[in-house]
Amino acid sequence: MTGIPFPDIDPIALHFGATFGIRWYALSYLAGILGGWFYGGTLADLDRDRRPNREDIDNILPLLVLGIILGGRLGYVLFYNPDYYLQHPLDITFIWEGGMSFHGGLLGVIIACVIYARKHKFSALALGDILATVTPIGLFFGRIANFINGELFGRVTTVPWAVIFPYGGGLPRHPSQLYESFLEGLVLFILLFLAARKPDIRRTPGLLLGIFITGYGISRFIIEFYREPDIQIGLILNYFSLGQLLSLPMIFAGMLLIRYARKSKTNP
Repeated sequence: MTGIPFPDIDPIALHFGATFGIRWYALSYLAGILGGWFYGGTLADLDRDRRPNREDIDNILPLLVLGIILGGRLGYVLFYNPDYYLQHPLDITFIWEGGMSFHGGLLGVIIACVIYARKHKFSALALGDILATVTPIGLFFGRIANFINGELFGRVTTVPWAVIFPYGGGLPRHPSQLYESFLEGLVLFILLFLAARKPDIRRTPGLLLGIFITGYGISRFIIEFYREPDIQIGLILNYFSLGQLLSLPMIFAGMLLIRYARKSKTNP
């Protein structure tokens, strides 16, 4: 079995002396947040007579960052490695060592969205539509950073583009991080970009959010067949990964939200 050698990429993008540096992973979060902030403001400007507006996008940004970090970290702790963190509770704060859950981060963002929208008395679904449309930007950069770190790699395979990752046991594996970057990031971004250009869709609260939740859930469920299961969890029922089980309710909820949004529009 042969594979493409893993590229020699330093996971630290910027070095400052011998002890301090900025990782590509941190820069991916920064790129996702700033890209989402810019594009979210642009989307808000398309309907200036409605809320949320560009000022709302600016104001909610710190709350979203908090929701992403706290939700993503706590989601990883509770969903993926609770036994370890029960024994080492202080390690929960060591976010620079990795360990973030998208599903947890999504819950954190939803909570931040609901709190802000209720406080300012406008539709949380309308705000969620904008946030959902920009989220694939962060997913794209985040999965690229996972690849650079050589983490979250795929299962052993014989495909010609298989990669031998540094921590993959010397075996050729699916570059599942790149699959996720393409499907959850680029493809989902294009789909939502095209949908958001249609005023009918953009002005139906919850529709873009429902499309995103469904699209991400389906994409993640498919790609999990190629991604190596978390070593501390393995496969559930010898077939499904935890990521797939967490994605199933997303698909169901997203489809319900699409149905609700379309029905609410036809029956105002």
